[in-house]
Amino acid sequence: MDYIKIRLSADLDQAGKGLRRTLDDIFGGASPIFYQLSRTWKPQMDLFETADEIKIIATVAGVEKESMEIEINERAVRISGDRRPPSSVSEATFCLAEIQYGKFERILFLPKPIDTERVSASLSAGILQITMVKQRARKSLKVTIRDEDE
Repeated sequence: MDYIKIRLSADLDQAGKGLRRTLDDIFGGASPIFYQLSRTWKPQMDLFETADEIKIIATVAGVEKESMEIEINERAVRISGDRRPPSSVSEATFCLAEIQYGKFERILFLPKPIDTERVSASLSAGILQITMVKQRARKSLKVTIRDEDE
């Protein structure tokens, strides 16, 4: 969605004051939550690797553990969830609205394959940590070619 920046200066004439009042009536009364419920947001994430593991750290403050979902295969991780606004703000008139609410989804491709049986996740103080053990290098297998007569 593209935004149009509207700047209203302090020295507007009477018609300008009417325009400002009209814009305030249209946009000022509507809660910012109304506009943000259908939008998605992207929590900040770090992805890094050690010799044996790949780790993801995500800032998901205000997201309940029950509303999050983590899907993992050996090459990618999908993290999704939903941050709901506090019920106390439903009737409020905002002076400033910077916190983003609504659904989020991130898909991160991993630098190395991981063992999907050895993954752990924890959530503490709004920080989600996912630890994945790297797959051990697969040994090559020598295949004997046999005759079709055998």
